[in-house]
Amino acid sequence: MEPFPDADWNGWKPGRNATHRFVSVNALHVAPDGTLWVVDTGTPSFGGALVVGGAKLVRIDPATGHVLRIYPLDPKIAKAGSYIDDIRFNGMHAYLTDAGKAALIVLDIKTGQARRVLDNDASTRARTDRPIVMDGHVVKSHPHQPLLVNADPLEVSPDGKWLYFGPLEGPWSQVPTALLDDPDMSSTDLSAAVKPWADLPPIGGSAMDTAGNLYFTNLKDNGVYRRDVSGKITKLISDSRLHWADAPCLAPDGRLWLPVAQLDRLSMFHQGHSRSHQPFLLVSIDPHITQSKDKP
Repeated sequence: MEPFPDADWNGWKPGRNATHRFVSVNALHVAPDGTLWVVDTGTPSFGGALVVGGAKLVRIDPATGHVLRIYPLDPKIAKAGSYIDDIRFNGMHAYLTDAGKAALIVLDIKTGQARRVLDNDASTRARTDRPIVMDGHVVKSHPHQPLLVNADPLEVSPDGKWLYFGPLEGPWSQVPTALLDDPDMSSTDLSAAVKPWADLPPIGGSAMDTAGNLYFTNLKDNGVYRRDVSGKITKLISDSRLHWADAPCLAPDGRLWLPVAQLDRLSMFHQGHSRSHQPFLLVSIDPHITQSKDKP
């Protein structure tokens, strides 16, 4: 394996300039034009302090590794306590979720200007009555304190007219992208335009196909599910090896690829003692077939 796009980009250490180095990559996503976008949270630890110049988006030509553009996220966009989580695209706009300081971020890809919207809105805040349960236990960020993850998953409808989003714990909401894209839209009017979309459980990640089917990983049962456009939800597979499967990706051949993060087993959730174990898996399934066996 080789560092991508090069060793210097992957060589950040405390004290080094972070504007042209990755501090902590949380998401990779291929835009419709084929370029690779890297979401750098800018914080070395979940919920930790932001490194100056660390929070950014990096657009890369995947064929050459050439960095095409860096989109800095200044302190008004990536605030103290922010955790810029994931990204989706719609024409000349990109949408991101802030899982730390509940909000959506709208980026004008051409100008590089970003705006925070639905800041601390009910639709972007995690609810305390929807805990994340893994292995029969509530995942806690601190003793006696359930882990709360604000705006996290998001998808754009195939026609580009709607953004679907929610906290990790659910439920999901929907809002017209035309209103998100309007810099003159008031926060009050935008909040009023948000409507319920799907009451999904705590998930590790999601992907939406061109027909509008949503694929998501259900944390509670290590499962992969499909929600079709009518709202019908079908379990595709459940397997103990898919423990906190995250960031699913639909490949051009239609297969669904799933990295297995084991996120809840990190030391930060267990008083400094990691419970992660090898092997770390990357699995794929055919999402058009409901698995008859309990295997990926």
